[in-house]
Amino acid sequence: MITERNDIILDVRHLTKYFPVSNSLRKGTVSVKAVEDVSFSLQQNETFSLVGETGCGKSTTGRTILQLLKPTSGQVYYQGKSIVGLKGALLKKLRQEMQMVFQDPYSSLNPRMTIGEILEEPLIIHNIYNSSQDRRTKVLEIMNKVGLRTDQYFRYPHEFSGGQRQRICIARALALNPQFIICDESVSALDVSIQAQVLNLLQYIKQEMKVTFLFISHDMSVVRYISDHIGVMYLGHIVEEAETDELFAWQFHPYTQALLSAIPDTNPRIRKKRVHLQGEIPSPLNPPTGCVFHTRCPYADVTCRQLTPVRTEIRPRHFVYCHYAEEIVKKQNNTNTI
Repeated sequence: MITERNDIILDVRHLTKYFPVSNSLRKGTVSVKAVEDVSFSLQQNETFSLVGETGCGKSTTGRTILQLLKPTSGQVYYQGKSIVGLKGALLKKLRQEMQMVFQDPYSSLNPRMTIGEILEEPLIIHNIYNSSQDRRTKVLEIMNKVGLRTDQYFRYPHEFSGGQRQRICIARALALNPQFIICDESVSALDVSIQAQVLNLLQYIKQEMKVTFLFISHDMSVVRYISDHIGVMYLGHIVEEAETDELFAWQFHPYTQALLSAIPDTNPRIRKKRVHLQGEIPSPLNPPTGCVFHTRCPYADVTCRQLTPVRTEIRPRHFVYCHYAEEIVKKQNNTNTI
């Protein structure tokens, strides 16, 4: 289903991605259910974040949206048009508008190429400029925009720090003037001070170039700073989705409550009430039936074990996948009243 709102740039509907693996215990194969029935949409010039524990399917979702991985089922609409299954010239054209900044800034850069060559490569592939001088002028302009000096044009990736390498990756993503960029854990490997610089750079790009971001992270503090909208993922499913301020004020899924309670507070006098989850994360090879979170949820009962929760709008633009979301709302309202 294509949304009718004309400010939606990306519309993900029931996206599912399975990875078949061989099974040594019995004949045939089984599937790792990395992403299961994920739906969300991004407005123009918005930063939407996917957050959750390692292995919950965030990165797979991002790669499948960009068609780096073929989805098992579901649809992805970019500016109202389905992009699932695009090949050849159509997919190449799409790459100009949709780019990705990967988690490891060093392994995603060719160590045998200078920074100038790395940043010129997308311009050459897409035939953006006819002359090398025009390409070099464009590259120097982008380098300046992301805070790199022009004299670094002939240097190699190993000559840069982690933060500088990430700036190079961001510059490469910007070379084709895309409208949509996925940042996959793009600051997780950086020091805190460098994280702040890169996050501020992304905010500047968003404002100046009107770029829409899908930001993937496990760090709730980082997500709170940069996001307009947040989707919380657990075991391949989105379990809660809301605007940033709304989500940090109200959490109606037990997993979201646990995530936010784990954020450290800078004031040592504040003693936050931690929500401790019992048990281990189930294997995506054999996820639980019903609600995937029921094996660790303090509210779970027979209904949770048997039935998959549906998407419920519990407050304006605040969606949760939980059978007992309304009961949790009542408890929170009573607590706030007291």
